[in-house]
Amino acid sequence: MNQGSFVTCYMMTLSVNGHTQSNNPGSQAFQTTSYYQMTRWRILVMPSIEHEEVAAMMSGGLGLEDLSIEEQRAFMEASADMFPLEEDVLVTEADADGVPVDWLTIEGSETNRVLVYLHGGAFSMGSRNTHRALAARIARAADAKVLLPEYRLAPEHPFPAAIEDVVTCWRWLLTEGYESKQIVLAGDSAGGGLALGATLSLKDAGEPLPVCVVGLSPWTDLEGQGPTAEPGLSDDPMMTPEGVRMSGELYAPNDRRHPFAAPLYGELEGFPPLLIQVGTREVLLSDSTRFAEKAEAAGVEVALEVEDGLIHVWHMFPNVPEAQSAVQRVGAFVKRHC
Repeated sequence: MNQGSFVTCYMMTLSVNGHTQSNNPGSQAFQTTSYYQMTRWRILVMPSIEHEEVAAMMSGGLGLEDLSIEEQRAFMEASADMFPLEEDVLVTEADADGVPVDWLTIEGSETNRVLVYLHGGAFSMGSRNTHRALAARIARAADAKVLLPEYRLAPEHPFPAAIEDVVTCWRWLLTEGYESKQIVLAGDSAGGGLALGATLSLKDAGEPLPVCVVGLSPWTDLEGQGPTAEPGLSDDPMMTPEGVRMSGELYAPNDRRHPFAAPLYGELEGFPPLLIQVGTREVLLSDSTRFAEKAEAAGVEVALEVEDGLIHVWHMFPNVPEAQSAVQRVGAFVKRHC
C-alpha cells in the first residue's frame, strides 16, 4: 500500500471443525460450516500533514450540539460545497418505491455492480447532496454504480423509518432485476449503522442478503457504552460522548437496544462478509471494535482496519492521503466479493 505501513496483520484463516486450514478456495473445507478469524489491520504511521490540517481546523469541535436541528442541517448542507463532484460523475434521480434516490455512475462505466451508500449525519442530518462526492469516489474505486437514498431523518421520523427506507430500496433493486450477489450495502457513521441494521433486518426476515457490507466509522451502540465513548477517553474533534447519547435518544427514544437500531445487539450468525474502517481518535472506535469482535465470534468474515491518529470519517476529505488509500481498500474489498 502507498499509505502507511501495516505493522500488525493477521491474515485470514479458516477454522473448520476445530482445525485451522489456509483459506484455499479449492479446499474441501468450503463444503462445511466456516468460521473466520478476523483480518486485523492496525495501521501505525504518523498522520499526514493534510489530515492534521483538517483535524486542526476542527479542533474546537463543530459546535453542532448548541444548534437547533434545522441549523445543524443547514450547516451540513453548506459543507457540501467543500466537496465538488468530478466532471465524469453522472447523477440521475429516481424513485425507489417512494424513497428519493440518486444513481451515481462514472461516465463510460458499464458495471452491473451496485453499492447502496447510506450517508452519515447522526441520523438527523445529511443528505444525498452532502455525500455525493464521497459516494462517487467509492463508486470509482469499486467499479460500481452507487444508489444514494434520501432516507427519512429523526426526530421527525424516528426509528425504524430510516431502516424501512433502506429495506424498501433493497427490495426495489431486486424488482429492477438486480441480484443480491451484485449488491453491496455501505455507509459512514450513522449510515454505517444503518447498513448493518438493514442487513440484520433482511436476515431476520429471511430475505436475500447483500454480498458484503462496508462500515466507515459505523455507529453500532446508541447508548455510548463503549470505552472510547467515556468522557475524556478520546480525542475526537467531530463527535462527543454526550452528542452520541443525545443523537441516540432522538433517533430511537424507545428502542435504543433494538438490534436494527443498535446493531451491536444483533444476532450476527449468517451475516455477510464485512469491512470496517475506523480511526483511533474516534468516540466510535469501540463501536467498531466491539461489533467486529462479536461478528468474528459468530463466524462472520470480518476485516477490521484501525488507523492510528485519524478522526471520524476521514474519508470525506479527498485531499487527505489516508482518505484516498482507505477508499481504494474499500474498492478492493468490494471487488473481491462482488
